[in-house]
Amino acid sequence: MSVTSRYRDAWEGFWREAPGEQGAVFWDAEPARTAARHLPLLEPHLTAPDLVMIDLGCGNGTQTRFLADRFPRVVGADLSAAALAHARRADPAGQAAYRLLDVVDKAEVQTLHAEFGDANLYVRGVLHQAEPGDRQAMADALATLAGERGRVLLVEPSEAAKRVLMGLAQGPAGPPPKLAPVLRHGIAPGEVSDDALTGYLRSAGLDVLASGTLPLATTEHGPDGTRIELPSTWIVAGRRP
Repeated sequence: MSVTSRYRDAWEGFWREAPGEQGAVFWDAEPARTAARHLPLLEPHLTAPDLVMIDLGCGNGTQTRFLADRFPRVVGADLSAAALAHARRADPAGQAAYRLLDVVDKAEVQTLHAEFGDANLYVRGVLHQAEPGDRQAMADALATLAGERGRVLLVEPSEAAKRVLMGLAQGPAGPPPKLAPVLRHGIAPGEVSDDALTGYLRSAGLDVLASGTLPLATTEHGPDGTRIELPSTWIVAGRRP
């Protein structure tokens, strides 16, 4: 099983056309507003911080490089080769390693786990973009990659975020400049309830260790100049000892 060609092609097309500079993509907010807010949620639950940290759905690697300053081994993994090309260009010193990964492909996931062993994972805004039929397989992959010792920090736009995004897209002037390419490539926000998120993780054999809500920063601004932030849900999951 692997992701649909439509889904893969949408992301490949998006990243091929995306500008190279940091902050040019809708969700590519600076780490001070994203990963730096999220890590304190994960750190109290890390039982093995020396494990490799995987930034799953790393895109152009902005958050990956931030994580590489804080963990001894970091891997950015993404479905899109074009995204990884952006990430590698932005990381000439090779702070992190990068891997092409179809997270729905069980064999690819098992190969990555065999290479790095149990891992801690940072997963921001991945499940809600996926085809509904792929979400459980993605959660199963998180469980495989985390293994017995790893922890998963999952951050997903909540149901209310779709209303915010659609409101922006349907405004009098049309979607804002950074949101327009996302929609043009068919990467429309999905609707994943909080209960569904926890259900996927538990069905994958992971325990929910902590959860809450937090605004998720984008790089876009509203008509009044304020930064657009989406309602989001965060969950820390792993296997209890």
